[in-house]
Amino acid sequence: MQTISHTQTANYIGGQIQPSTSGRHLDVISPLTGQILSQVVLSNAADLDQAVKAAQAAYPSWSGLTLKERVQIIFRFRSLLEQHRSELIQLIHTENGKTPDEAAAEVDKGIELCEFACSLPQIVADQVQEVSRGVECRVSHKPLGVVAAIVPFNFPLMVPMWSVPNAIALGNCMILKPSEVVPLSAMRMGELLAQAGLPAGVFNIVNGDREIVEAICDHPQIQAVSFVGSTAIAKVVYKRSTANLKRCTALGGAKNHLIVLPDAAADMAASNIAASMSGCAGQRCMAASAMIAVGNSQHIIDKLCDEARKIQAGKNLGAVISAAAKARIERYITEAEQQGAKILVDGRNTFVEGKEGGFYVNPTIIDYVSPDMAVAKEEIFGPVIAIIRSNSIEEAVRIENNSPYGNAAAVFTQNGAWAKYVMENASAGMIGVNVGVPVPREPFSFGGWNESKFGAHDITGHSSIEFWTQLKKTTIKWNAEARTNWMS
Repeated sequence: MQTISHTQTANYIGGQIQPSTSGRHLDVISPLTGQILSQVVLSNAADLDQAVKAAQAAYPSWSGLTLKERVQIIFRFRSLLEQHRSELIQLIHTENGKTPDEAAAEVDKGIELCEFACSLPQIVADQVQEVSRGVECRVSHKPLGVVAAIVPFNFPLMVPMWSVPNAIALGNCMILKPSEVVPLSAMRMGELLAQAGLPAGVFNIVNGDREIVEAICDHPQIQAVSFVGSTAIAKVVYKRSTANLKRCTALGGAKNHLIVLPDAAADMAASNIAASMSGCAGQRCMAASAMIAVGNSQHIIDKLCDEARKIQAGKNLGAVISAAAKARIERYITEAEQQGAKILVDGRNTFVEGKEGGFYVNPTIIDYVSPDMAVAKEEIFGPVIAIIRSNSIEEAVRIENNSPYGNAAAVFTQNGAWAKYVMENASAGMIGVNVGVPVPREPFSFGGWNESKFGAHDITGHSSIEFWTQLKKTTIKWNAEARTNWMS
């Protein structure tokens, strides 16, 4: 009989753990072993309404504080993240399946995101100008009210940090909907925010599935929604939220192309590409999933295979999130093989000794893939890379441009002109030159193009300030009716 090592995961509303009224729940399963960790409630619209009311009650006093006062709590929260770093690493490792090193990087990135939120008083300043003699115009950023963030399973702590610290520091009250398969890190985040002194109701967690996502999109008192997930769901969330007159930034999936030219530094390119395709078991929207080998790049492909074979599940490669994910990933590999592609490194049928119930796929490299194969076009979300052969850099960029996605693209070369050509012509929001995972660091914002992002703003950095606030414009006149000119 499998045991539950955590108590049932309920909701966090108004500073209290609250059960759901739905009566539904879901087992939380560790990808490492296949064992049950907990049970999470699957909430309904009534639970969401309770959270919205708690947030509304907290909003007047929270938004009434100065930005500097609110940021003091984020600063204390950042310190608590450091103090509890080891615990958070273990929690992410257990519920998500990534390696401890990857979990540590996730926690550290979350700390960096908090640091940006702590810098907001130095960034978000009113603009004031005397526009005419005795007449002053002022522009200030004001919070929206109650807002929401819907986040995926692959970064259970970091992706919530894309939205939560900035949104609440800017004066909003937040409702977080975690992925129902990894709810534990988010709940611990709520506890640490409370320990940092965040008033009850400013941050709330409502666990659930599709029903809660739809309720968030529909709720008339939620002013803005950030979403991270698949493109199919991002489209639905964006359309439904904006149809209900909300702001929405929805990040979708990706099919990131790495263009490799023959002059690339072979060792660096191979190690970067291997890390990009297999990091977090390929379960990240910045993973390399298509490599376009230009010209005679066989020597780099050979080195890439050598690097990939050094990465082994249970040692330096984590689990994929579920049995269904493992089956889906392996189905893509088999289908490509049946269509004539060549499997250079095969990660199917992987098991880890002592964790036979876990869900593992080793790095897989598939060569001679045509651009029309599913493995070349669709997001696999696993440690799999498809190699497409190309005769020229122009052809390689055309292949990249034909993808409906546009999250990231990278080029590996020592030729500045070729690098510039890709930088200027790749259709992606984030570009790397000899960088396999071109994630911008704070304060630069994260966000793709095309069907990888819906909405006008990026989700982090400076761009997020505009998303989570609205501008108030004030014109002030103290002078007598001087009538110096038409503006006074």
